[in-house]
Amino acid sequence: MNKDISLVVNGEARYINVPADKTLLDMIREDLNLKGTKKGCDAGDCGACTVLLDAEPVNSCLVLAVEAANKEVTTIEGLAKGGELHPIQAAFIKHGAVQCGFCTPGMVLAAKAILDKNPNPSVEEIKEGIAGNFCRCTGYKKIVDAVLASGRNIQG
Repeated sequence: MNKDISLVVNGEARYINVPADKTLLDMIREDLNLKGTKKGCDAGDCGACTVLLDAEPVNSCLVLAVEAANKEVTTIEGLAKGGELHPIQAAFIKHGAVQCGFCTPGMVLAAKAILDKNPNPSVEEIKEGIAGNFCRCTGYKKIVDAVLASGRNIQG
């Protein structure tokens, strides 16, 4: 059975007809054609599919699309404005926190959620905030450094 839902995706009102059992991840990738949100484990273990749902990070593979009705979704495509990278994206590049790039969209959105709550987090707060996002390339130090630096850039 399909359901009509309305939601805001990356600042734009959207109206979509989706099957009741379709995940938010599949709706984002298939119906909205936003491919930045990655499909990794499809079980909520890797964080590659992290998006912000009403400013909170969620594994979009575990959320039904219908649960996003009347909410705001932010994907990686929604961060850059006017051709300018978001400070978090720029910090990830500057600090070498982007290697293969598969985990990057989820990591960046997890970092945004951390910094929106506390623009000056401790290393431990950052580690806790990105704990559900796995990276096999960087060893996390560069990611933590990028989040610390982007917090300073956002404040300054």
